[in-house]
Amino acid sequence: MAERTVESTTALLQLAAARAARYLESIDARSVAPLPADVALARAELGGPLADAPSDPAQVIDHLDTFGSPATMGSAGGRFFGFVIGGAMPATVASSWLGAAWDQNASLMATTPIATILEDISLGWLLDVLGLPAESAGGFVTGATMANFSGLAAARHKLLAYAGWDVEREGLFGAPPIRVVVGEEAHSTLFGALSLVGFGRDRVVRVPVDAQGRMRADQLPALDARTLVCIQAGNVNSGAFDPAPEICARAREAGAWVHVDGAFGLWANASPALADLARGFGDADSWATDAHKWLNVPYDSGLVFCRHADALRAAMTVSAAYLPVGSLREPSHYVPELSRRARGIDIWTALRTLGRAGLAEMIERCCRHARRFAEGLRESGYEVLNDVVLNQVLVSFGDAEATRRVIEGLQADGTCWCGGTEWQGKTAMRISVSSWATTDEDVEKSLAAMQRVAAALRG
Repeated sequence: MAERTVESTTALLQLAAARAARYLESIDARSVAPLPADVALARAELGGPLADAPSDPAQVIDHLDTFGSPATMGSAGGRFFGFVIGGAMPATVASSWLGAAWDQNASLMATTPIATILEDISLGWLLDVLGLPAESAGGFVTGATMANFSGLAAARHKLLAYAGWDVEREGLFGAPPIRVVVGEEAHSTLFGALSLVGFGRDRVVRVPVDAQGRMRADQLPALDARTLVCIQAGNVNSGAFDPAPEICARAREAGAWVHVDGAFGLWANASPALADLARGFGDADSWATDAHKWLNVPYDSGLVFCRHADALRAAMTVSAAYLPVGSLREPSHYVPELSRRARGIDIWTALRTLGRAGLAEMIERCCRHARRFAEGLRESGYEVLNDVVLNQVLVSFGDAEATRRVIEGLQADGTCWCGGTEWQGKTAMRISVSSWATTDEDVEKSLAAMQRVAAALRG
């Protein structure tokens, strides 16, 4: 391998930047989904036995771009509407590059002062724009699953401490039971997190939901100080919000803990026009959300917040003689990982770039686009299954088989990309508008493709 020099490093980074810029400049002109032939070629050209000898880094980057870029999903563009995935804003892509060059381990103030400083600043901004209690602690994790896991671990600590049990020292064997209450429409990642934290996927009380997937507060069981209630800010299918004011009030009176899965819906609080949807969620005890959804920063970037800083810290802290602890906040005390990338760099960049007004406008624009999709599809005679209150649209093109054929046809068409789902007994196509890059033109072009594909299959 060639010796590293300033010149060779600069040339390599410039090569990567040029290739990345070309990729982003051309993304709107290509099919959103990669062509099957390009996927097969990537597997063939990028695989094979590992070479014995080192390779020239510039040739590696060239090879990666030549065969890797065509095999990507165009989720960085404006016409990807699957899985509630936001595209990374240019400023956050750039900050991610700079952060990678800094190569900071965001575990302790001693390992990276700047990453810790940016986390501290960002946490204050996030608590403000998300409408959460100013005294809350927070941590930067991989995504909603780990954010849910961390919030649930804090709940586990606090509820068992009320019962006189130190779960971090003694584990769950013989511990007093905790009852977990969820809605019938709880997201699958919440159940994964419940399993990881030791509560189990099936040992839960499921509360019925209404026609929009909202938990019915009138169907809640009796709550007490050993009850964990999990509610949603933004149903993954309909975008609907559980009735937080009623649920949180009952939980607070009983001494129960309320955890919020707010992967994308919690960001409604950042918009004055939409904040009423998230009214009452700030009265919960812990919250999970994703910055790589509506803040549109690069993957991975989940966030956990907890009203009870002591509970989150007790559940997460790892100590060792070689780990220095100062008087300021140590990032690793609030997340499951010790070694991790400095996610706060990208979040600070996004918030500083957008400001309050820019963040609100981006969220409101996505919701306006969703309403336009619903309006256009209804006018074409197709059934929109949900009340479009946020950025989610569920549409049926007839029976289950017809809807699946439209989804497959649209994905093959390449103009845009939407996925399928099952919603209260019906097969639907789900449109999730989450990207800063989506324009009015993208919406009209995508809507026309949906209408064209559906009409051709119906005809």
